[in-house]
Amino acid sequence: MIWNKVIQKIIFFTLTGPGIVGNIFMLVLHVCTFVMGLDKTPINLILIHLAFSNMIIICSIGIREIAITAYFRNLLDNYSCKTVIYLRRMARGLSICTTCFLSMVQAITISPRNTLWRKLKPQTAWQVLPYLLFFWIFNSLISSNLLHYITAVNSMNGSGTEMYMGDCYMLPSKQWIKWLFLSLMALRDVIFQSLMGWNSGYMAFYLYKHHKRVLYLHSSKYVNNSSPEIRATLSTLILMACFLVFYWADFMFSLYIGSTLKNDFIKLNIKTFLELGYAVLSPLVLINRDVHIAKSWGAH
Repeated sequence: MIWNKVIQKIIFFTLTGPGIVGNIFMLVLHVCTFVMGLDKTPINLILIHLAFSNMIIICSIGIREIAITAYFRNLLDNYSCKTVIYLRRMARGLSICTTCFLSMVQAITISPRNTLWRKLKPQTAWQVLPYLLFFWIFNSLISSNLLHYITAVNSMNGSGTEMYMGDCYMLPSKQWIKWLFLSLMALRDVIFQSLMGWNSGYMAFYLYKHHKRVLYLHSSKYVNNSSPEIRATLSTLILMACFLVFYWADFMFSLYIGSTLKNDFIKLNIKTFLELGYAVLSPLVLINRDVHIAKSWGAH
């Protein structure tokens, strides 16, 4: 049992350490660029929002994991449990919406100027704010049931019908309430992931055409010296792939846990890894993108 806790702490801090540092770096970098830079692009504001959402996910999961691994059973009372679980689910929704929005803006950016949907591109960073505000309101509403049905361990009455959520429990709700919120979350995920998939397909096709055109016009050596727009598009594609892999792995594993009705040590650690995976990995992809774009601009 002691070794299980030690392993759990090692896994947790190995994931959260780079994740927190990476997201803080991304947040500070793009806030400074947005505040002090002359060209306040919509991408800057979207990446600030994505880094902030990732930090909420990591911190909300972190508080729960610290309470479990350090035996702080009284660390999370009713209000703390409600806040932590609510913020985690809301931030997860914000991450889905923001990642999809990023893919849409990037796909529109690389599209030809004479296309109709190029007109949909936000021209200034301030035009992005209404979309981000909508994401906050929408995800706050479809996560609001947690504020009523989440409770702490020390408030349990032992009925045995509750769902364990790592030092917090979710009380049973009426069937119509349960299916209403599940349907809204499923609808959100289907819509935004469908848009994400379509944008990713378009960007992949654009990169393929660009690659063939460069091979035809120039030597293959020129391909490695692609423009900042191409590098940004490629990094966005990698980001989409990472998101979809972690999302669907978490979804399938959650179904498996729900079917077995048992949350043992190994299963909970795997689920924590899948929940944290995208929030930890995405800033590393974006930092690598910013480094290459800075080099490309310097070369030009």
